[in-house]
Amino acid sequence: MLNMALTASFALVAAAFAMSLFRLLKGPSAPDRILALDTLYINAIALLVLLGILLASPLYFEAALLIALMGFVGTVALAKFLLRGDIIE
Repeated sequence: MLNMALTASFALVAAAFAMSLFRLLKGPSAPDRILALDTLYINAIALLVLLGILLASPLYFEAALLIALMGFVGTVALAKFLLRGDIIE
């Protein structure tokens, strides 16, 4: 039962990843692309967590935590750049 749920979860998260990548490449404006990038890193975290569950390895959970931290900082920096034109005041 767990393998079937993991397989379905991998397929759905991979589809969400592909749709976010499409929006990142085709996005009509910069805020849309930043939102797609934010969604991409969330999908990457989901894939790593699912892989950690499948392989029963805590290493993937630590990698997901690092990606979450870097993604948050990157999103804040890009949003600040869009609003003000520079990152460091």
